Amino acid sequence: MLPKRLSCVRLKSIHRPTFRMAVLALALFLGTLGLGDHWAQAADVASSTGESDLQIDITKIGLGKEVVITQGTKEWFMRVEVTPENSVVVRQEKDGNRYLLDESEMHDRAMTPVEVDAAITEFVNSVKTRQKVQ
Repeated sequence: MLPKRLSCVRLKSIHRPTFRMAVLALALFLGTLGLGDHWAQAADVASSTGESDLQIDITKIGLGKEVVITQGTKEWFMRVEVTPENSVVVRQEKDGNRYLLDESEMHDRAMTPVEVDAAITEFVNSVKTRQKVQ
């Protein structure tokens, strides 16, 4: 066990504003490089392949994202395109060459990065849930 005094010094250094700013700067830097997305994608692929052999590929496109999920001949696709004026969400589901779902929606404002991530996550989770039920 560490001496009490050393523990207090460590806790104080973590709560310093400079430490917090350094952590925030590192997080923002990694986010601009897109490394966070690749780590999340790798985690999703690793967790999904063991469950139901789903292959999940998430790609950042400008301010939006795109996800392609495949399992055998089935394919699910979602793309969120964001411009300063609006956002477009496209969802498709295919079995072989036959489209089971092909829909799009347009929003009159730009979606925030949090909203884009939430939409992609919700889509991936809905596909995973439907595959577990079947």
